[in-house]
Amino acid sequence: MTNTLTRSAAVLAAAALTVGGLALGATPAKAAEPLTNTAHLDFLLDTATPVPEPGHTTYRLDEEPTLVMPWTYADARDGGAFERVGGGRLDPATGDYEQGAFNTDDISRAAVVYLRHWQQTGSTESREKAFETLRALAYFQTTEGDDAGNVVLWMQTDGELNASAEPVELPDPSDSEDSYWLARTLWALGEGYAAFRDTDPEFAAFLQERLRLGVAAVDREVLTRYGEYAQADGVQVPAWLIVDGADATSEALLGLSAYLEAAPDDSAVRTSTAELAEGVAAYARTTTTEADTTAWPYGAILPWTKSRTLWHSWSSQMAGGLAASSAALDDSSLLEPAIVDGARFAPELLTAGGPDNGWNPTPTDRVQIAYGADSRLQNSLALADATGSSAFTDLAAVQGAWFFGLNRSLGPVYDPATGVVFDGVQADGSVNRNSGAESTIHGLLAMLALDEHPDVADRARSVATERSRDGLTLVEAESARGGTVVTPESSWTGEAGWSGSYLSLTDPRRAISIPIGPSTQDRVVEAVIDQPQRGTERTPLSVWTSGKRPLDLLRSTVGSQGVTEASGALLPEKLRRIVPAGSSSVEVRPLSGQTRLDALLVRPLVTRLVVGGEGGRTELIRNSTDGVRTTAIGVSGGSGTLRVYSQDGALVSETSPSGAVSVQLPAQGFAVLVG
Repeated sequence: MTNTLTRSAAVLAAAALTVGGLALGATPAKAAEPLTNTAHLDFLLDTATPVPEPGHTTYRLDEEPTLVMPWTYADARDGGAFERVGGGRLDPATGDYEQGAFNTDDISRAAVVYLRHWQQTGSTESREKAFETLRALAYFQTTEGDDAGNVVLWMQTDGELNASAEPVELPDPSDSEDSYWLARTLWALGEGYAAFRDTDPEFAAFLQERLRLGVAAVDREVLTRYGEYAQADGVQVPAWLIVDGADATSEALLGLSAYLEAAPDDSAVRTSTAELAEGVAAYARTTTTEADTTAWPYGAILPWTKSRTLWHSWSSQMAGGLAASSAALDDSSLLEPAIVDGARFAPELLTAGGPDNGWNPTPTDRVQIAYGADSRLQNSLALADATGSSAFTDLAAVQGAWFFGLNRSLGPVYDPATGVVFDGVQADGSVNRNSGAESTIHGLLAMLALDEHPDVADRARSVATERSRDGLTLVEAESARGGTVVTPESSWTGEAGWSGSYLSLTDPRRAISIPIGPSTQDRVVEAVIDQPQRGTERTPLSVWTSGKRPLDLLRSTVGSQGVTEASGALLPEKLRRIVPAGSSSVEVRPLSGQTRLDALLVRPLVTRLVVGGEGGRTELIRNSTDGVRTTAIGVSGGSGTLRVYSQDGALVSETSPSGAVSVQLPAQGFAVLVG
């Protein structure tokens, strides 16, 4: 389970992922059988019989008092075995964990796995497990009082709810406000209603009642602010998102959209869904259709309205949520920012190294987990289904390969024979060999999506080895010759993360040289600077050059702090002129104020990823600029299908070249050569 603390604490916790060993084996051969295997998730399931508590009940509880739920974690043991464990320390005297054994974040998503598996395969076993996990989930929902509709997060092994876990999680008690777990509960209830509507109308009616109760909580605690905007370091952001997050709200939209497809006449839920979708789209536009997407965050939809400087791959299904609500609400405008995320940011992320846990704003949290990899894959396949463009299936094949070896461990993190999904891959390639509920769930959601798109699945499994990569790189400012190196007391500012130490520049008489390494390409450079709120200190001015070539004069300030956690913002600023090929350094000289330089983000004008395997070779190239660029693609003696796409994922051309060829890339477009 990823985000059960405050969002800030979750970002820090994700960076501390435990390492448990190295990955095994090479990329597996293509299997004729479906990829999805629920065996390990089945193993995680256990039962609890709660003593009834006021405000908590579920479907047929008197007749069926036992609830079925997955344990939160599973620690690896010798011989390939796993031990199921709860969250926090275990008190041997009481048998209670500081947090609990079971949690609604994982119960809800486990229900989604079983629902989708039943719907895709007809499995009666998965139908029954979907029924049972949905029953369990509903028990966590508070049914009366001021907090009706909200959801308790944790339960102990004996069925006792733990509304105030240790360490303290927000909200506290966990059913006192809107939350990630409320959003994920709506996800499961919505898909559950759609699946059971025709096969078990009585149970579906119960799920509908609980979904409406949850929507009423969102109406009460979130949508009373519908139409209101707040300031976030000078940017206007919507004030009506669940836990101020486009990420959490988008997961709710997945379920609400599925519900509306099955219950199109529910006008109250339709209104709430439309308002939530409008909020996600409004925030998305601040970094997509209304922004320079050649600069950070490169067209990504950010997750949190309280930070302009934070992106994470986990729970990044904003594009998928918008695509689903666009269809359910028949509103094509919702799809526009989703396409920008999917067609511009997605290839940039792939060529930079894949689904990192966090760009905060620099890619320093390079742990990668199944939740992040699945989120990126789901977005692409949702956009493929919504638009019909092969751009998104081409990208999805590369994204899906993460599970089979296209990651820093160079080995598979999912085993179709057992259903085990490792808990994460570290930046150094070591692997956390535990296999808890969240990793298992999102690995299976990814496999279900691939099983539904078999051509994408075949490609993902057969070209899962990285051959070469040339994309965004991080250069630490403290590698410079000169300047004063300062180590902040905390790397976390409340809304962003320093990549390490930073360089304090105040002397206008001295230029500082920062090595960026050699390159045969022209490059774009972004300076990551701690930009103060205007009027709070003297405006930092800095002049940038590369040799004798002027690059830019930066005035580094942001607008009003507003709802963010700290004054100012640690933000990348793109230098207006490129660094020419052959140059291996940039120089910066402060003119006034204090320039606090964290790092440089350096990108070739055309980024590139080449992957291969027994299925051949795939080459992805992406134009990082707003002008047409000509570059080479392919290798001598090779052949394949070359598709060129616009910045919005529209097919520009499709050819079948032989050998290395020259290709024109549209502004911010990309091309994929499948051979």
